[in-house]
Amino acid sequence: MQKLVAAITRRLVIAIPYLWLLVFFLIPFFIVFKISLSQVTMAIPPYTPSFDLSEGFAAVWAKIHGLSFDNYFWLLDDPLYYLAYLSSVRIAAISTVLTLLVAYPMAYGIARAPKTIRPSLLMLVILPFWTSFLIRVYAWIGILKPEGLLNQFLMTLHVIDSPLTILNTDTAVYIGIVYSYLPFMVLPIYSSLEKMDYSLIEAAQDLGCTPLSAFWKITFPLSLPGVVAGCFLVFIPAIGEFVIPDVLGGSETLMIGKTIWNEFFSNRDWPVASAVAVVLLVILIIPIVVFQQAQARQQEKEG
Repeated sequence: MQKLVAAITRRLVIAIPYLWLLVFFLIPFFIVFKISLSQVTMAIPPYTPSFDLSEGFAAVWAKIHGLSFDNYFWLLDDPLYYLAYLSSVRIAAISTVLTLLVAYPMAYGIARAPKTIRPSLLMLVILPFWTSFLIRVYAWIGILKPEGLLNQFLMTLHVIDSPLTILNTDTAVYIGIVYSYLPFMVLPIYSSLEKMDYSLIEAAQDLGCTPLSAFWKITFPLSLPGVVAGCFLVFIPAIGEFVIPDVLGGSETLMIGKTIWNEFFSNRDWPVASAVAVVLLVILIIPIVVFQQAQARQQEKEG
């Protein structure tokens, strides 16, 4: 009896994550994909269902054979969409690199700090999350605008003679993304560095390595899993970001999140917007799958 209960408990523990993915990922994805195969119309909701499960399996199966992917072909014909994808990938990639450059020294400093103050330093990293995301983004308007705090500070120091134009540019978007997603990069890197055996650094230096050489040969390779995890945690949400480019970026800042918003709420073209969202999801899943397969092959070689 105890073995049966233990087996049921193990299966239940495994089933809970799959149930979570089913309810909050697969079912919503199926709904969005279903809308992407529909046609826009003047109604509420503003599309004609491509198939209705209430019609019965036979009717649904018949309609599946006649499904149209015109909305996906439309994305290829209109340069707005693929330019939005390319711009989103570019901004997200640059933001990820900048976040890594800022986060790595912070994570390294926290990992090498005395154990008594590490929790306090980590709390300072996480502290901004206690404030609303939207409020934190809006606060950057007061800092980056021409008469804002940054320009006033630089002009007081006589570094610049006239205010810099930062707000409503891609630079402001980079600043907003780096600031907003910095903890997602710091915490995984810190986790990797905190577990590292620093006696390896001492051994390398005893064998003639300079501190910089020891860092690139030992510290950075050992922290690479945290770096990769942090890059994914920053890049994936950044590529579909809407609030930051809408608030801090200008009208010329083209990102796929703004495009989806405009299609849903301005143009009320739900099928095309759903197609854009589905393609975005595919773009995000492919590098993750490739990375996981590479990791699996690496583990097989090491095994």
